[in-house]
Amino acid sequence: MPDLLIELFSEEIPARMQAKAREDLKRMVTEGLVQAGLTYASAGAFSTPRRLTLTLEGLTNESRPVREERKGPRVDAPAAALDGFLRSTGLTRDQLEIRDDKKAQVYFAVVEKPGRAADAIIAEVLETTIRTFPWPKSMRWGNGTLRWVRPLHSILCLLNDEAGSRIVPLTVDGITAGNTTRGHRFLSPAAFSVTSFEDYTVKLKRAHVILDSAEREATIWQTAQNLAFAAGMEVVEDKGLLAEVAGLVEWPVPLMGRINDAFLGLPPEVLQTSMKEHQKFFSVKNPRTGRIEGFVTVANTETADHGETILKGNQKVLTARLSDAKFFWENDLRVARAGMGDWLDGLKAVTFHNKLGSQADRIARIAALAREIAPLVGADPDMAEQAARLAKADLRSAMVGEFPELQGLMGMYYARAAGLPEPVALAARDHYSPLGPSDDVPTEPVSVAVALADKIDTLTGFWAIDEKPTGSKDPFALRRAALGVIRLVLSNNVRFSIDKLVDVQILRHQQGAMPTEQGLFGQILNAASAHGMFGDVTRRLIKAAEDVAPNWLSAVRDHDPSISDDLRDFLHDRLKVYLKDQGIRHDVIDACLAMPGNCDLTLLVNRATALQATLQTEDGTNLVAAFKRANNILSQAEAKDGVEYSFGADPKYAETDEERALFAALDQADAAIKPAMAAENFTAAMQSMAALRAPIDAFFTAVQINTESQILRRNRLNLLHRIRAICLSVADLTKLDG
Repeated sequence: MPDLLIELFSEEIPARMQAKAREDLKRMVTEGLVQAGLTYASAGAFSTPRRLTLTLEGLTNESRPVREERKGPRVDAPAAALDGFLRSTGLTRDQLEIRDDKKAQVYFAVVEKPGRAADAIIAEVLETTIRTFPWPKSMRWGNGTLRWVRPLHSILCLLNDEAGSRIVPLTVDGITAGNTTRGHRFLSPAAFSVTSFEDYTVKLKRAHVILDSAEREATIWQTAQNLAFAAGMEVVEDKGLLAEVAGLVEWPVPLMGRINDAFLGLPPEVLQTSMKEHQKFFSVKNPRTGRIEGFVTVANTETADHGETILKGNQKVLTARLSDAKFFWENDLRVARAGMGDWLDGLKAVTFHNKLGSQADRIARIAALAREIAPLVGADPDMAEQAARLAKADLRSAMVGEFPELQGLMGMYYARAAGLPEPVALAARDHYSPLGPSDDVPTEPVSVAVALADKIDTLTGFWAIDEKPTGSKDPFALRRAALGVIRLVLSNNVRFSIDKLVDVQILRHQQGAMPTEQGLFGQILNAASAHGMFGDVTRRLIKAAEDVAPNWLSAVRDHDPSISDDLRDFLHDRLKVYLKDQGIRHDVIDACLAMPGNCDLTLLVNRATALQATLQTEDGTNLVAAFKRANNILSQAEAKDGVEYSFGADPKYAETDEERALFAALDQADAAIKPAMAAENFTAAMQSMAALRAPIDAFFTAVQINTESQILRRNRLNLLHRIRAICLSVADLTKLDG
């Protein structure tokens, strides 16, 4: 069986595209070969800045012959039907077979396709792959019609077996496949021929090309660490940058330089970001001072002066870049020390969304909500409001204008420079977090309050203007915001009913013309945050204010609850996804969502966790089966009789020991479950519920429910109601699967 080697050699492929491109090449070629009837033992794909490479081992020499039988029309069918069948098969009438089929005779076509040589199949598949390759961006050059990410120079396509290697005949847009390639652009530019993948990799390395990107990454990282270690320093790990740099060079040569002392006072994140974004440098930290004092750059060539000239050029460019950063930093510090008022005023002119007002409007809403959340998370309300008002001030700073990824972090530095309390500074840094499922979750109370307020305001704002996620589209990252709310609440064990805060913030969005938080509007908002928009206290305040502020109060009074309900359901859906990743079954979550208090996310998760643990025990599993049996019998009887059996189960009518034991067990469970539920001790409540399994099983074994005695039947149905009521007081077991 031969081995296949393919190389597509071009001008530089952008580093960000290489990983997907090599996987696309592997997928498209292997799928095409398999569909054409070839098989292979293994495949490997590689990339460098100037080439995509694919190797297949154990490829079959030819596709298998195919014999296909196709059923045609009946013998007595119209001639047009037969003619159509002949056209589709490519046969003549005398080549058809006539066979008996049920009640009639039918034409059958037997189409035999001989096996095809691997060379012909490979040529077809590779040409199709090249012409339809899914580059994010592609170009044409010269007079050709082929589109590729950069001009394609050559195609190497070899089959190698015991008899030797041979070129697969192929021409694509004037480029004829051969057995030659080129090495490093500067160090080994001459063309050379290869005979196999092993020969290819060895000769490439001699020509100063490391084919495997993982090997290039390892070389860069190990050499960079050695250089830093020799200077008594350490390289700051950055896997994303490492992968990107490995895609920029074919022969990596790491070089280490020092940062000018004039820039060492810049925040380390500024140094790291500037060097990474502008020059693809790795940062080097002095472990004794904790400062970023050096850098590692990766050249793509070896020089006679061992990189000295390259380093000098990089130092010159770096000095210019860091001079800009230092200028931004010093100017920003002057504004910060003056209280950041200029930045806050500037945010009035920055539109957040044309239907949701400016960034200043948004900050005012977040500050008001953060103040309401603060007591719920153990934060000082005044400090939470102050932190919320200043958290986004750095959006107007020059440094964040240059490096948007530093927003929040620079706010922390500027808050410290302004002499603000440390919780305010940390809230500026952390209020965007968590940004993703693996991002750290803030724990400092003021940070938690502001982060929650920020995300809830985002969600309620876009719900209020009906800009919700649809399908896979989520342009405002609302799913991420919802997950952030969930993780903030659960990680910090926060206890509150989120629907009340949602109601309040939606009202703030709808009452944009009522900017003040004082007076009647403030009282109504406070009542809504504590008792809900539709609670009695809130409604009494609204009623009392009808004559005082009829213009804006009408919208408050007519507030549409469906908006809040829909957002609550969205949060529950995101919670289900989050908990499913934690190993909690979807039906367990549904059983707990059906219970009161489902807007208290911490309470909901505690209940679901306890129920999941109970269902993992034998008693728990069997109890659910017994509950469903009791519920089915009871539901059928109630539907048949047209009454509800919910009162009057009396132990004096019990005839068997098992029946009397169940009465006693239910009394005992009821006495244990009620205080446990009141104390939110779901584990204890569910253990008490699971303990009912044995007496319920014994009851069903010994007792006939639908007995002839109507008194006994009614008593036993009422007893089943007690089973159902006790179990449903813990979780809605009817939602469980099975």
